[in-house]
Amino acid sequence: MALKATIYKAQVQLSDIDRNVYCDHSLTIARHPSETDERLLIRLLAFALNAPSEPDAPPLEFAKDMWEPDEPSLWQKDATGRVEHWIEVGQPDEKRLLRTSARVDRLTVYSFGTSTLIWWKGLETRITRMRNLTVWQIPSDQSTALATMAQRAMQLQVTVQDGSIWVGDGSRSIEVSPRRLWGPTSE
Repeated sequence: MALKATIYKAQVQLSDIDRNVYCDHSLTIARHPSETDERLLIRLLAFALNAPSEPDAPPLEFAKDMWEPDEPSLWQKDATGRVEHWIEVGQPDEKRLLRTSARVDRLTVYSFGTSTLIWWKGLETRITRMRNLTVWQIPSDQSTALATMAQRAMQLQVTVQDGSIWVGDGSRSIEVSPRRLWGPTSE
């Protein structure tokens, strides 16, 4: 018997001062049985950091990455169905990055956990030709702290200013300071 996804609901109030994006999102997230609270919250964080800034822009959507190996964690498609922005959460291999980079306008990776720098050191010299790739490291202590906010029904406030991010749930706030490992500085 196959295990089923657990459904999470999140009300996200976003104030991204750096990009001048202020909006509320009601999100439904399917959590794969093998997905951790930490990874779930990093997917939510990736959504908040990449939410479209224009009201008429194509929506950013959660994809089926853990169910379908040919899909990312999140993606943004144009009206024709072509993927404009592909977002990975975790530590994808070089072949996946190369294949995806050739098909999309933007490719973003959010890596977390203590093994991020080991993964990155083994990869960085081989991906220098990927000009549309941006790789972020979420410090493991911060991603672990985010995991404590996971609830089946969440109300989160995400504030972004000067490259720092604060995620609050009404009773506490966690600062997240992503570190850019690779990619353009204006994203």
